[in-house]
Amino acid sequence: MKPIKVMIVDDSAVVRQVLSAMLAEHPGIEVIGVAVDPLFALEKMQRQWPDVLVLDVEMPRMDGITFLKKLMAERPTPVVICSTLTEAGAQTTLQALAEGAVGIVSKPRLGLKQFLHDAADELVQAIQSAARANLRRLAPQAAVKLSADAILPAASQAMAQTTETLVAIGTSTGGTQALEAILTRLPRVCPGLVIVQHMPERFTAAFAERLNRLCQIEVLEARNGDRVMPGRALIAPGGRHMLLTRSGAQYQVEVRDGPPVSRHRPSVDVLFRSTARAAGGNALGIIMTGMGDDGARGLKEMREAGARTLAQDEDSCVVFGMPKEALKLGAVERVLPLGEIPAAILASMTGRR
Repeated sequence: MKPIKVMIVDDSAVVRQVLSAMLAEHPGIEVIGVAVDPLFALEKMQRQWPDVLVLDVEMPRMDGITFLKKLMAERPTPVVICSTLTEAGAQTTLQALAEGAVGIVSKPRLGLKQFLHDAADELVQAIQSAARANLRRLAPQAAVKLSADAILPAASQAMAQTTETLVAIGTSTGGTQALEAILTRLPRVCPGLVIVQHMPERFTAAFAERLNRLCQIEVLEARNGDRVMPGRALIAPGGRHMLLTRSGAQYQVEVRDGPPVSRHRPSVDVLFRSTARAAGGNALGIIMTGMGDDGARGLKEMREAGARTLAQDEDSCVVFGMPKEALKLGAVERVLPLGEIPAAILASMTGRR
């Protein structure tokens, strides 16, 4: 296989030097250039176009967001954002994801050299994932790949039918844009939603706040004990698992620590398994764009417990990995394009398919 051609665009000489040296050690990646800002990058890209851009956000002459918009409008190219992790920076990075970036590697203001060295595997994985992204349509590794058994045992007897339905959604690469497309089209009267989006710690709060401003429904980063209610979407906090539980006739979430499951924390498999156990046939499970297989086994457990299950179709996915794996397991009843998923969510309230 040909190496992935990468260009690094960052105004920090330290970042450019460290990332170039680090990536040069990986046989599957070739750094074809570095640039101090997007305008210099564009000049170099005309001579040799990269497969993936590693892009900072705050830069002179042209900021990363403006550059990203220009790039996606004129020649869509996979972009991994490498930004400083601050509260304000999180908002900016979320904006970059909304504009088409397919990955995030967050960097601190202090101890940068050591951090970049320690984060080598994370960056390589982000670049490899970005290189596979389908831009025509718009995570830390564990030494051992654990299943949802590491957090809770397999689903028991499905719950009896109740009048209150809910929706569990799992997504990863490309999911920020896909979730925005879905949630902004839901009216206030809609089923409660519980969502796992693979995202670094501290980014999920800003992501939820942004969606809450854009949507008619209430969107929150989940806290332990939050109720799942019609017209509310709860997003699992980065770095922690989210489980659905039931107390009497009410659903709520449990947010807890634990090892990565399917190499992720939060894990879609954990959410889906807990939903199979707590809600059974009262739930709709949706698996969407993302790399890997997190969520496939959990969605199958939901279907076996009587839940309805959907997968986003390949044409509308940035990366079709997660839906594809769920389909292989027989976990999916229907495959829908992104634009039809909001209607399917609303139909689940009345039991319509």
